[in-house]
Amino acid sequence: MSIALAQLPFTTFAGAFLLAFPTLFSIVNPFGSALIFKEATSDRSLAERHYLARRIAIYVAFLLIGSMWIGGFVLAFFGISLGALRIAGGLVVTVSAWGLLMEPQKHEDRKVEDAAPKHGDPEDVAFFPLTMPLTTGPGTIAIAIALSSQQPADGIGKIAYSAGASAAALAIAALVWVSYAWSDQVVALLGHRGARIVSRLTAFILLCVGVQIISTGVTSLAAAILAPASH
Repeated sequence: MSIALAQLPFTTFAGAFLLAFPTLFSIVNPFGSALIFKEATSDRSLAERHYLARRIAIYVAFLLIGSMWIGGFVLAFFGISLGALRIAGGLVVTVSAWGLLMEPQKHEDRKVEDAAPKHGDPEDVAFFPLTMPLTTGPGTIAIAIALSSQQPADGIGKIAYSAGASAAALAIAALVWVSYAWSDQVVALLGHRGARIVSRLTAFILLCVGVQIISTGVTSLAAAILAPASH
């Protein structure tokens, strides 16, 4: 998987999308989160659940795209090199993936506990706790920022990468909307065991992506250190 990712042309729209989509899917896990959403909104009408699903999807799209577009600029403002950002981001992705892979039950239990305050007006609970921290959280934001570190420094490649990664974020938001709005069908189709299998498979993909990002960061730092010595 790492070799395949290394060969992807990240400077193209398709390459950026194929990197960002599985990475974001692994950490957001729309199908697994749909099971928790169903439990957290079991006392609400179908119309309210569809409304909540739509609002949550909109919030998820803004959080993911905002993190990818702004996070990199904020870190650059503090003088953090691209190589260091990639290594740190890759470590965040790897640690998150390892936790999801080895202790999925603990991750699910934490989401269930966070989603506990489920009563009140739908608009009041759409962002907190159903968007954050049920659907996305600090780990998701950190991974979105890590993805931004993979974009080229400038030129048409940077535009293509940003567009592809943003399209992946929108696709994840759309999946959240569909899986939450039809969470009854998702539960009937997958069940808790099926959702656990999906979670583990996507966690392994996320682990591979994290290692690849670290590898890219190490290569960047090594090139920056060796460049002055070659002159």
